[in-house]
Amino acid sequence: MPLLGGIRPPIALLCLLIIALAGLTAKVLGPAGDPVVPKAVLGSQQHFAEDGAIALRASIDERVTDLNRTAAALNAGEPADPERVLSDLSNTYQKWTGTTVLDLESGKILAARGETIPLAWLDKDVLTGDHALTPRMVRLETGDVRLMTMALLDWKDRPQELLIASNSLSVPAINLGPFRSMAVVARGGEVLATAGFEQAEALNSDAERDELAFLQKQMTRLSERGGKEAEEDPVSAREPGSRGYPGVSGTLLGDSYNGRVATAGYASLASADPEQRKSVGAGLGLTVVAMLPVVQEHAVGQERELYGLVVAGVLVVFGLLAAALLWMAVQRPLLHLFLESRRLARGDLTRPVEIPRWGETARVGAALERLRAQLSGDAEADREAGGRKGRRGRFGLRVPLALTAVLLLLWCVPVGLLLNRTDASVSVPSTMVNDQRDRTDLVADRVRRALNEAQADLVSTTRLIDADDPDATTGVLDDALRKHTRYGSLYVLDKGGDVVARAGEEPGADWSEDEKDASLIRVAGEGGKKPVIQAAAAVPDAKGLTLVGEIRVEFLNSLLARPGLGEVRVVDAKARTIAGSNGFLAFESLPRETLTDLVRAGGVKVGAGPVENGLLIREGRSVTVAAAAPFSGGGVAADVGWTVISWQNAKHFEIAPYEREDRSVLAGMLGLALIVVCLGWIHLVVVRPLRALAGGAEKLADGDLKTVLYPRYHDEVGAVVRSLELVRQQLQARRQNQARRSAEPRLGAGGR
Repeated sequence: MPLLGGIRPPIALLCLLIIALAGLTAKVLGPAGDPVVPKAVLGSQQHFAEDGAIALRASIDERVTDLNRTAAALNAGEPADPERVLSDLSNTYQKWTGTTVLDLESGKILAARGETIPLAWLDKDVLTGDHALTPRMVRLETGDVRLMTMALLDWKDRPQELLIASNSLSVPAINLGPFRSMAVVARGGEVLATAGFEQAEALNSDAERDELAFLQKQMTRLSERGGKEAEEDPVSAREPGSRGYPGVSGTLLGDSYNGRVATAGYASLASADPEQRKSVGAGLGLTVVAMLPVVQEHAVGQERELYGLVVAGVLVVFGLLAAALLWMAVQRPLLHLFLESRRLARGDLTRPVEIPRWGETARVGAALERLRAQLSGDAEADREAGGRKGRRGRFGLRVPLALTAVLLLLWCVPVGLLLNRTDASVSVPSTMVNDQRDRTDLVADRVRRALNEAQADLVSTTRLIDADDPDATTGVLDDALRKHTRYGSLYVLDKGGDVVARAGEEPGADWSEDEKDASLIRVAGEGGKKPVIQAAAAVPDAKGLTLVGEIRVEFLNSLLARPGLGEVRVVDAKARTIAGSNGFLAFESLPRETLTDLVRAGGVKVGAGPVENGLLIREGRSVTVAAAAPFSGGGVAADVGWTVISWQNAKHFEIAPYEREDRSVLAGMLGLALIVVCLGWIHLVVVRPLRALAGGAEKLADGDLKTVLYPRYHDEVGAVVRSLELVRQQLQARRQNQARRSAEPRLGAGGR
């Protein structure tokens, strides 16, 4: 008998899988090795580091782009005085620690502002070759590191000049929240800048100073580890972008102090995205590390270990009962039929066939007894066996299979649907609420800066507009639209609101000078399919002309999509949706009144202005973490009255209650899979062929000797089929012999 055929393998597999599932259940529903820090908290630090890396990379790239754009605009115009160049640059962009204009022919400094820029690093390799004028990091005499960005000023009949701007590689200007610190790390783990640490002089006790020293040492150690981990090429990383971030990122766990554990996330500025790999910031080899000390969780008690063992023990008991039922109702009768059929095929007809009590095996047993009587020539036994045929029934062996499934379902359903169920009373770590609030504020700052940059780009573009040449103006707008994908259209309006020059799509809304609304960033298009977000800048030396750019909603949507933050939207002062991370209807209200109240509460001015808020919403059986961050800070977008709001179901957090619920559901689903695989195997390989065998055996017993019986499988059922085929051949030969003997006397009599 083949080892992988018949009734034994699925029953044996059922027993093995039940034992394996019981062991898995005892492990995952027992103590489960709950970590001292929830995975959700660690993952949140990783997301925070990723947000910081994105902000830092965007900040570096914007500075490089702005300097190159300014140089291109200056080169397209008349020669300008170096002092005037630096003055206009500082008035338009306040983002460099120092700027310098250098005469390349003489090496003389023509103008300088802000921090003194050393020039010892300037050499032939910096100014010529394939990597000429490439931004690079330079260490000052003080030990600080600066990023030097260069652009060439080239006018006709005038020596070439080099515009140099330096800026510190500091931690992005984002809200770190209480107790969190962040570091910018170079290759090899060297810490270039940190933020979030208190000054030792401001602390009131030695204990606080000791804790500060501990955290600073942990930041140094974790930064070194994170920097080395992030050196892996993001393209060849094991799971590039596995958590929604296209670079290398991860989590680190440090030491503990006074019951708090140092947790950290790291993220490299390098990216596997082909577009982002062209970024200047992505090529500097920098890494952002975010560290937060969190309260250490207590280990799970002994009662949970016993709890898992009890659930696993119940499964073992049900599994043994199920295996016993299948053995008694299916395996034992089938093996008995196999032995009886083989005995008849060998010609042993001395004793009657022992007929099982019910089902298909009873039908086959009754047919075998009739065949035994026919082979032995016992007509009375044949009639007696035919009178007590096995009960046909409609279900047969499907009944024990169904009973086995019900027995196992009595464990699977309660474990999967009722065990470890959570409700609104679940305790969510306060760190998750704080991180939701701080990350939402970071997104709000990111959107605000993007709008400020958009308006600053318009200001820079206005210097290239010639009010007397509409064709040249159209060319300038076309060039600006190609360089800035954030705009859907650019157009110049005269004092009467008429379009003088345009590039891109048709204007989606009118822009009119309104004394009540003097803001340079507005939203219009109410009643349409999309909000129309407009930014404007007056054209200098052309009274009445205004350059208007319509910012694509898709551009804002792309800024909002951040992993681990849930649903994110930008709403106006009336809490109507302007942009969203997962699709929205223009100017629709928020889905919950609680979220609307949160937006209104965030807009209330407290002290210097509105502040971000985090909230834990408990409704029904669900828990939602929400946060709102109004626009604040500098720039023209600070006063538009918009708010970024985010919310997500706490069920997505990797915290102990939800993990135990997920494990229970997983155990129940594995039990269902076990039922389907094993019982489905028995039904397909044993029960269905046995039902067909019962019909064939009854036809054979009724006298159908012409139909040849072919075995479908090489197992017990197939063996019974082969034995019946031998019996059919014996009956057929016996009938032919009887017919021959009956014909022989008649032939002899006719011959005389």
